[in-house]
Amino acid sequence: MKQITIDPITRLEGHGKIEIFLKDDGDVENVYFQVPELRGFEKFCEGRPVEELSQIVTKICGVCPGCHHMASGKATDAVFGVEPPPTAKKLRELFYMAHFVHSHIAHFYALAAPDFVVGPTAPAAERNVLGVIGKVGVEIGTQVLKQRRIAQEIQALLGGHQTHVVMNLPGGVRKGLKEEERDDIINKAKDFIEFSKFSLQVFNDVVLGNKDYVDIILNGPYSLKIYSMGLVDENNKVNFYDGKVRVVDPEGNEHCKYSPNDYRDFVEERVEPWSYLKFPYLKKVGWNGFTEGMDSGVYQATPLSRLNASEGMATPLAQVEYERMYKILGGKPVHATLAMHWARLVELLYSSERLLELAEDPDITGKELRAPLNNIPTEGVGIVEAQRGTLTHHYWTDKKGIVTKANIIVGTTNNNAAICMSLKKAAQGLIKKGVEVNDGILNMIEMAFRAYDPCFSCATHSLPGQMPMIVNFRDLEGGLIKAIKRD
Repeated sequence: MKQITIDPITRLEGHGKIEIFLKDDGDVENVYFQVPELRGFEKFCEGRPVEELSQIVTKICGVCPGCHHMASGKATDAVFGVEPPPTAKKLRELFYMAHFVHSHIAHFYALAAPDFVVGPTAPAAERNVLGVIGKVGVEIGTQVLKQRRIAQEIQALLGGHQTHVVMNLPGGVRKGLKEEERDDIINKAKDFIEFSKFSLQVFNDVVLGNKDYVDIILNGPYSLKIYSMGLVDENNKVNFYDGKVRVVDPEGNEHCKYSPNDYRDFVEERVEPWSYLKFPYLKKVGWNGFTEGMDSGVYQATPLSRLNASEGMATPLAQVEYERMYKILGGKPVHATLAMHWARLVELLYSSERLLELAEDPDITGKELRAPLNNIPTEGVGIVEAQRGTLTHHYWTDKKGIVTKANIIVGTTNNNAAICMSLKKAAQGLIKKGVEVNDGILNMIEMAFRAYDPCFSCATHSLPGQMPMIVNFRDLEGGLIKAIKRD
């Protein structure tokens, strides 16, 4: 049996590798997606005052620190049994929309676009953001960097720092927004909307305007018929900051809809011996292996699954693009993996519109920023939509508010089983007897996981809390002196 290894995989956050095993006739026997790193943030949280966690967990990842800050802030509110004032909640969401804008711009242009703008089989040295700029022009490349920078400046203004966020306190936020700051954000939000519309036009011209790309999206080995998960508001419209988690089955029918406190009734986690990344699944369906269909407990939590799980967008321009996407792709739900890139741009437009709505809301410059804490801390759950999927933080504390246990299910963890399945289907569809396995083929296999915008820096946790380890001691010439192994 022949083995092909892609290590490291590229254009993602974190580290991972793909092991492809071929039959004697050259067809793919199996594919293993492995995450070889371990990060134990659940353990780091234990013994800490719960009010410190919203700052600690931002260090989980430098790409989506705002997601962890917001989920942690909401979980801490729940621990203390407190509801933040309207102004505080709207300031949090305002920050969060800027966070979505910066992240979605980064993924589309720097991580995803090289496969479409430059080409999936182009030389590896050209498949990067510089290659994209070379195709679309320096002026557009400058706008990409400018809009992402501005979004991060809004995060820094509201959160104290764009990465090491210190915005949330139990029951509210640290600081308010001045009128002149609000006016500036309104102008920037209007620019974000125009840039989002431009990005959708780029996708329309470069991707939808290329018959080969459309054929890859619709008829290539990039499809997975499983359940879809996403956070929705009271009207079942997409919401990133607040609401209930809705799950629809592969045919688009509602499977369940639950509040954050009830997540353990619907989601279960399991481990496999070949990865440090957990495998969540739908508890009421059960784990039936890496399979598709109604009887599979595997689900996706992605931009596309958020749209699948919703009944529309809560802002007008995004709703138009939502309807257009589903019309072109044949109706809901859509199971084309590469359509996640399109859904992400629809979300970029929604985030920009919602940012403007919040900035124009009279409450946003209110003075009531924090509710009093009158309850004994116990246990709390906070859920938001991270850019990569539904993010859950669950904390248990003693009566003094010291954390005794923490559980974090991040977006990419939700998608772990789906990523494994997508990679296997892509490999089986692209590698056949007589096909030369070149760099272009391997990149097209990587495209299957890249659509998920995976963040393994966030997602790597071990359910048992243990990890095998081998420490090698070598001399100056590289010779092995001693090896210490822990199974």
